[in-house]
Amino acid sequence: MNDGPSALADPAEDTPLTRPFSGASPYEEYVHASVLNTLQQPLTEAADEMGFLVTTQVMELWFTLIVHEWRTAREAFVKDDLPAALDALVRSRRALSALNDSWQPIAALTPRQFEGFRTAFGRASGFQSAMYRHIEFLLGEKSQSLVNAHRGDPAVHEALRDAHREPSLYDEVLCCLHRQGLPVPAHVRERDVSLSYTSDPAVVELWRGVYAGSPYEAPAQLAEALTDIAELVARWRFDHLMVVRRAMGAKPGSGGTAGVAYLEQRARRVVFPELWEARGAL
Repeated sequence: MNDGPSALADPAEDTPLTRPFSGASPYEEYVHASVLNTLQQPLTEAADEMGFLVTTQVMELWFTLIVHEWRTAREAFVKDDLPAALDALVRSRRALSALNDSWQPIAALTPRQFEGFRTAFGRASGFQSAMYRHIEFLLGEKSQSLVNAHRGDPAVHEALRDAHREPSLYDEVLCCLHRQGLPVPAHVRERDVSLSYTSDPAVVELWRGVYAGSPYEAPAQLAEALTDIAELVARWRFDHLMVVRRAMGAKPGSGGTAGVAYLEQRARRVVFPELWEARGAL
């Protein structure tokens, strides 16, 4: 029999692990877990509301990280630093995968379960998420009217207004590729970046040429990183559609949208369409 101390035994009382902290723990000071843990304030006694609320808040945190990584990538493209830009895109891809997995706690809500707390949050809707709007603007999907909707919140409105006027991630990708010697037309590089990006035949041809070359060249690696992002965004939108369809059918959305019909329209929007069109031209 082994009489030595168990690896699972409580640590001794007088060790660095167990001595009282002088204030909040270093973990608390860094993570602010006690703040995060006070933000869940369900409005009903429904068993499923806590899961819905936590899922929504977790998604907002993932939105924040994705926006951070895409802005980092955009700044790297401006500096023609392709390795740093690709690193940020890869990190964002991991965050997008985690975002998509976040649907799981509420993916199977039934209409009865959802109705148990839906009326409590009134007109609140994910459609109103300012951080998700930043994601769309970085993808090149711009909307002045959706900026105006946040006019009553000055700080949020100012941040969205700035994001609306700034080049998208994809705008800076194309400008960077032009400086690398690829033929991006002037009318694409000099377009009004406050408008939504639309596919251009010359850019489709550019990507076709990239794909026709070596798959190990930096532009080809970039094309695949962007395609990964486009696919993950599409999956998030489709999963959103299915969660809503399962929980409430064709009822109108709480924020005033057409609900499932609106989400179906959004799900049909292709992110970085030229990358997909180029595949059919090979």
